[in-house]
Amino acid sequence: MRGEKDLQKLVSVHFLSRDLGQYLLNERPGMLFFIFNTEAIGVLVAHDLKQGEFVLQIPFYPPQQNLEDFSPEICKKLILKLVGQELVDIDVIDIKPWVMHAEVAEKFVSCNNRIILAGMNTGIQDAHNLAWKLASLVKGVSPSSILHTNEMECKPIAIFNTALSVQNFRAAMAVPAALGLDPTVANSVHQVINNGLGAVLPSGLQRAILDGIFTIGRVQVSESFLNENNPLGSLRLSKLRCIFEEGKSLQLQFPAEDLGFRYSEGALLPECDSLLDAPEAPSGCWRDYVPSADPGSRLPHMAVRVLSDLLSEEIFSTLDLLSGEKVEFLLIIAPVKESYELAHAAFKVAKEFKVSARVCVMWPGGTVNGVEVGSKMALAPWENYIDVMEVKRSPTSLSWWSICQMTDKGAILVRPDEHIAWRVKAGVVGDPTLEMVNAFSALLGMKSTSM
Repeated sequence: MRGEKDLQKLVSVHFLSRDLGQYLLNERPGMLFFIFNTEAIGVLVAHDLKQGEFVLQIPFYPPQQNLEDFSPEICKKLILKLVGQELVDIDVIDIKPWVMHAEVAEKFVSCNNRIILAGMNTGIQDAHNLAWKLASLVKGVSPSSILHTNEMECKPIAIFNTALSVQNFRAAMAVPAALGLDPTVANSVHQVINNGLGAVLPSGLQRAILDGIFTIGRVQVSESFLNENNPLGSLRLSKLRCIFEEGKSLQLQFPAEDLGFRYSEGALLPECDSLLDAPEAPSGCWRDYVPSADPGSRLPHMAVRVLSDLLSEEIFSTLDLLSGEKVEFLLIIAPVKESYELAHAAFKVAKEFKVSARVCVMWPGGTVNGVEVGSKMALAPWENYIDVMEVKRSPTSLSWWSICQMTDKGAILVRPDEHIAWRVKAGVVGDPTLEMVNAFSALLGMKSTSM
């Protein structure tokens, strides 16, 4: 593991309280509550307000504190101090200490491919990336080397997300720091007690000193101190307002990072005519998601409707065009002659590689002439295709190919995990069959057997 260790030690208290859930639903609904008062400090995580399920995170300072200091009864008292409400139904389920690290594994695949890691912050993405590759290996389509593309693709994203998480953690800690409760100061005091002159003192005295310092520290958030009439208190409140107004506190949504991450190498075919831009360094601020059809990116969303059933009200996403149940690649084209030829090549090459291919023919919004015919004649004898029509939000909305920054002579090949594996912006130059052989070879980590 590589990264930052021991950012914070905490005790996690998992508990139930319908009383608390109902109070928060009615008075101040939310998911995360950072609580600082003269009695205690903690972060309350609401997992289910209706059912009243919570996890409370409490700062932990061993060896002066130990797990026995957090018995169910003591935790109940802490909960009451933190929430400031009378609760009669607190049920403490579990109490566990843990240490916050920000680390990424050096290897994602080990022991002759028998151990594969999926991350924590990136766990769903890692599993999504891995599923179709494992299936390809198990079905004998791909060699074991395809598993290593999981690390090639996911590790850079994990490193980026870890840096973003550390940055976000420090942004969250700016709030207590502005109130005079800087966690780094508390950790420094703890280190002095552990490793400095305090280390020679009896353990009971060490504990008393630590408790005394923290009690004095918490006085700074008392109403008598933290108010506009107190010069220092007023200054701290002003600093706190600036943090919130400038959006420099904890961020919970990162659309650009959640949806816009891009694999730079692995089971995909990068474009030769463009250099991959280095991802922007984590800013900790909101950045909008900008759809992209670059290889390695997640397939953009657009609402579509089945062309042959325009009377139907059913509208679905381009992301729903992927099977999700088998190793099937999706080729998205426009209804033009050259693209139909490319689709024939894709079907033929996919059959050779023993994988399934599906073609989506994207018709422009307002299409009526193609409804009766569709692509049946153009794609015969192949049948695994679907004709869909764009459904725009408004007349001024971008077309599918404009969203993808391509012409309708282009084509996009999508992996089973919804990431773009290959594309051509304005039509294939040369033999479409050879182009598809190169694409599927790169995706599946193997060479063609007969072409």
